[in-house]
Parts: sequence; C-alpha cells; structure tokens
Amino acid sequence: MKYPLLILLISFTSSCSIFNFGDDKDKNDYSAELGQDDPSTVPLQSSLQFQKHFENKLTNKETVSSKELKSKIDKPQAAYLDPSTHNVNHYVKTLTNELMSNLKDVNSNTPVAVVSFVMLDSDYNQSSLLGNQIAESLIHEVHKHGIPVIDFKTTGYVRVTEQGDFAFSKDYEDFGTKLPAHFVVGGTLLKHTDGYLVNARIIDFSSKSVMATAQNFIPNNVANALLANSYKPDIKPEMPQTPKGNMVPLTSN
Repeated sequence: MKYPLLILLISFTSSCSIFNFGDDKDKNDYSAELGQDDPSTVPLQSSLQFQKHFENKLTNKETVSSKELKSKIDKPQAAYLDPSTHNVNHYVKTLTNELMSNLKDVNSNTPVAVVSFVMLDSDYNQSSLLGNQIAESLIHEVHKHGIPVIDFKTTGYVRVTEQGDFAFSKDYEDFGTKLPAHFVVGGTLLKHTDGYLVNARIIDFSSKSVMATAQNFIPNNVANALLANSYKPDIKPEMPQTPKGNMVPLTSN
C-alpha cells in the first residue's frame, strides 16, 4: 500500500515541475525587483503593481484633461469665436433682435433712417469706422424685420467719373431738405478695457420719444479686426479734389 502512494507522490511532483517557467535565479531577481524575498508572493505583488501603475496612468490622464479644460475656460471666450460668423454683424443682429422685442408704434408703414453711432464721450459730431459699420449692419437687420429703411445718403442721381460711378455721397449739399422718415435708429459707443458697449435706440423724429432700446457688447478682438483693416486712401493733400462728373438722374422727373 505504501508503494502506490509513493509512486503517486513522485508523479504529482514531476507534473508540477512542468509549470516552473525560468530558473530559481530569475524568480529571485524578479522578487528582488519587487522588493520581496518570498517568491510565492510574486504573482500577487505583480498584480498589485500593475493595478497601481494603471491607476497612476489614469489619474495622470485625468489631470491633463482637467488642465486642458481649465486652460480653455480661463481663456477669453472671444479667442474661440469663428471670425467668419462672430464679427460686428453678429453682435448687431443680437442688438436688432432686442430692439424689435420691445418696439412700439414702428411697423411696415413707418420708414426709419439709420445713422452712425458716435462715441458717448465725444461731441457727437464725428463717428468712427466701427460706428459706421454698426449703422450699415443695422440697415440690413432692420430691413429684414420688414421695416422700410430710408438710405438718405443716396443722391437721386448717378455721378459718373473716371474713378467710378457713384449714387451715394457724404456731402449734405447733394441731398434734399426733407427726409421721408418717421423714426431714426442710432446710438452711442462707450469704450471699455475689453471692448465697446453699444447703446442703441429708435426715436420718433417729431416727438423725440424713445420707441425701443437695446444694448450689446462688442469685444476688442472683433472691433480691432475691423479697425485694423480700415481703408485709408492714398491721396496726397496737394492733389486736386475729384470732379463731380456727369450727373445722371435716377428718376424720370
């Protein structure tokens, strides 16, 4: 009875040696690398080490993602705006929607005139490219809402010159004495550190009553993008003024 047991024990020991990968030296080196003297703890320590390494890697990734997100939040929103859509027209559109939301007594039968926006701290006798562009954008937006707009800078004739053909003017002598508009759309600009505060309103010409108001803020990067590319004609002071040219009436009268 003892011999079969002995043979069975020897067979079991021999079969176990099949799973012994590497020699004792490799196991001792790996155990020393993990800081363990007992080779029997290597699988457990290896698993714990891998788990710790994975957790550290995951934590570092989350930290990097958090830093990237924080950097985007810390930067001004204007830095991420698409200049093709978030330009002056974008802010004027919002301004117009606010004007129309509290508008009264102005409709498709009451023509309006849109004027340049002026700096609040000026004498109201001079505008800027930004103030003029706000007015130009308002002509478009107000007209889109179904309110007729009178373009009083139209002369009533075409002036033909060598420099081009023109129907607009900034010379008050080119216009009539009566403006067929019931209301005027205009406002002021106030310079802030980060941009311009726009104050817009629609006013009754006869009573001077305010019919609607609106406010918006144009960031510096939007305004500066416009002002940096402003047109500066290369005309020397000593050159003579462009002649009026031939006047071609726009009406049959």
